[in-house]
Amino acid sequence: MLAQPDSRDIEVVEKLLAARYSCRAFKPDAVPRSIIERVLSAAQKTASWCNSQPWQVTIVSGDATRAFGEALYKNASEGKFSADFPFPREYRGVYLDRRRESGFQLYNALGIQRGDKAAYNKQMLENFRFFGAPHVAIITSDDALGVYGAVDCGGYVSSFLLAAQAAGLATIPQAALAGQSNVVREHLGLPADRRVVCGVSFGYADEAHLANSYRTNRATIPEAVAFIGE
Repeated sequence: MLAQPDSRDIEVVEKLLAARYSCRAFKPDAVPRSIIERVLSAAQKTASWCNSQPWQVTIVSGDATRAFGEALYKNASEGKFSADFPFPREYRGVYLDRRRESGFQLYNALGIQRGDKAAYNKQMLENFRFFGAPHVAIITSDDALGVYGAVDCGGYVSSFLLAAQAAGLATIPQAALAGQSNVVREHLGLPADRRVVCGVSFGYADEAHLANSYRTNRATIPEAVAFIGE
């Protein structure tokens, strides 16, 4: 007879997923190394194609975070862009609708008027200050593994976010940092064959900040899933 699953297990996962959000304002307090390493240990259990585990993670902390952010901010504010993986060709249909809704939720929370492109850009550049987070994790994959290495890294990021939430940490995964891949590689001394997938800024949330006062919506099961057969 098969063992009956404990419903409390999935309830824990449901609770963590429901509570997690992309934090855009952090307290300056550093996270103890022991907690970071526990999150990393949990995320390392992520499944991957042929167990290749293509992710390599660089954790930047303290004064190094500030120096890294300054280099990224300068490059991004000058309009420079370099990405190892193609960014979306376009957002259309429901994907465009969701993107706009998410953006306007943020701008409304911060009191940014619709159409104020200068304010939009200023807020976008906060990505490169990591929204004040004391730590940032840079996730890279091996160039030879191509898109499948990046897909596996996406699974790793999801595990990292969930483990961090369980450890009481706030996070924000950032594709914006992958748009500065040349600066990332040069500043962190990464090998030429490492491809930047994304960054994850993390720390403790400044829950009083208006940027953290809203939550994005999620599609319903019928909108996202098709069932075939019984």
